[in-house]
Amino acid sequence: MITGDMEKLYPSAKTLVKDCVASRIHAKDAALYRFSEEAQACAENYMGWVDLASNPPCSLESIQDFADEVVASGIDTVVLIGQGGSTQAPMTITKYNKQDHNRVKFRTLDSDSPVRLREVLATADPRATLVIISSKSGGTIEPRLVLSALRDAFGQQIPEEELVKHLVAITDPGSELERQATEEGWAAVFSGEPTVGGRFSALSVFGLLPAALAGIDLESLMAHAVEAERLCSEDAIDNPAINLAAFLYDNYLKGRNKFSFLTPKRGRVLGLWIEQLVAESLGKDGQGILPNIEIDSLLLTDDPGDRSVIMYQTKADLWDESKNFEMSLAYIDPSIPRQHYRIDSVEELAEHFIMWEYAIAMCGYLMKVCPFDQPDVASAKAVVLDILRDGQPDPDFTQDFIDDIHMGEVEVRLAPLFEGCADVRAALTALLGSIEPGDFFALNAFLPFTGEGRREALESIRHGVAESFGVVSCLEVGPRYLHSTGQLQKGGPNMGVFLILSADELKDVPLSREAESLGSLAKAQASGDLITLADRGRRCVHLHLPDNSGVTLRCLADVVAEVISDIMVERALAEVAEEAAGQE
Repeated sequence: MITGDMEKLYPSAKTLVKDCVASRIHAKDAALYRFSEEAQACAENYMGWVDLASNPPCSLESIQDFADEVVASGIDTVVLIGQGGSTQAPMTITKYNKQDHNRVKFRTLDSDSPVRLREVLATADPRATLVIISSKSGGTIEPRLVLSALRDAFGQQIPEEELVKHLVAITDPGSELERQATEEGWAAVFSGEPTVGGRFSALSVFGLLPAALAGIDLESLMAHAVEAERLCSEDAIDNPAINLAAFLYDNYLKGRNKFSFLTPKRGRVLGLWIEQLVAESLGKDGQGILPNIEIDSLLLTDDPGDRSVIMYQTKADLWDESKNFEMSLAYIDPSIPRQHYRIDSVEELAEHFIMWEYAIAMCGYLMKVCPFDQPDVASAKAVVLDILRDGQPDPDFTQDFIDDIHMGEVEVRLAPLFEGCADVRAALTALLGSIEPGDFFALNAFLPFTGEGRREALESIRHGVAESFGVVSCLEVGPRYLHSTGQLQKGGPNMGVFLILSADELKDVPLSREAESLGSLAKAQASGDLITLADRGRRCVHLHLPDNSGVTLRCLADVVAEVISDIMVERALAEVAEEAAGQE
């Protein structure tokens, strides 16, 4: 059962017990959120997740049987196309289990990068591949267009009548995706539960079908979930969800509105699921708690005062890996509040899904924030559709990239508060120079993260900002983050500084509808993110690079490092001058 070490009991735990919040959540009592009519109405429609374990709306046996039949037919690869909550839990389950015994190769396509699509296509034989399209609404643009591109590619190798037998839909009843799948004769259509929101759907069919295909026994998985649901719905001081909620909320009240998530490599994919759940559920109405999926404990040797730490020890195949992680924790300032959890098997993930879902619903009660909607995600989607219909907004300026090394032209778009910047260095200086203690930095990258030098260059930017400015620094994958931390970035407190990156594609993938290509879709999403953030008064700059090669990204990283160095020197000189003035 849920293993965790708590340093102390936090005061709001008693409030949650006294107000019977756990049992009322389990009873689907939407009146918990009656601090606003809109919040209560939303809760009335989206609390179906609370008893997915004890009262599953779908037959576990039918899901397991379908998965077993698929594998027995010779399918050895599963490609999951989706976005946001439809892919985060499946990715967590299948990646965590991968080192043990996934019985199929499992690929998740939640990117509109042509590089990522080609990577998946290169390892998939259409005749031995099952493609799952997961979309609650059935109308999310990324899955629609990625599916279209994949079908075009597969259609060059197998006939259409065979191809549709390799397609499966997971969607809510009555969606356009359900209609399409039925009319075209897809292999199967699995119906989601309309009262379960995407990020709370880990233990619905959206998570269970991928788990079964990977070879995870659903009965065992859900047995863990049932016991966790029982514990997390008790109005008791030892309820693990109550303790987690109290830890997050009471530290939030003290100004610790961020937490660093520390885990060995295997557990980081759980961090991505937690990131979406927390940021999208609580980041609105000017409030929010920011998860930082951090891996460098040396950034926490001194307490910055604005964050806590949540640590997960996960199963590791090597003794050295576990020991290395344990040793890294010794460098964390002991004054930073922390929680410590442990997961030893993939089945135990179910327990932690439930604990976090209940805890975040409790945080919504305490913060008086509706945890079940995502208004700013919807707003950003609308802006992207406008750009695809009307065309890209003109850049504020263009420039040869960069200095004496001509790599092509970079387009620069600025938030209004940075108007007047006339070159890339000036824009980066204005953006990064605005960072103050308590802020956070996010590198929102609509770029491929595979390939030599790409991720390394982006990570060097992320860590350079964190080390120099002493703030939380996040590397966000576009368009995934739009359905995750994107809500907090736009609807939470105005404490974010955002560098948005996109790039021309060396070999783009054309599309037959809605967007010219996958690359143009990514560029529209990056531009739309800039517009939406800027409309909310956020500090943001969008650089559209001439290409996404590793050498171009390393060049950008070098420029950012030089800009940071100049800012640090300027600040140091200002401090010296201020001290001298005070002594006169």
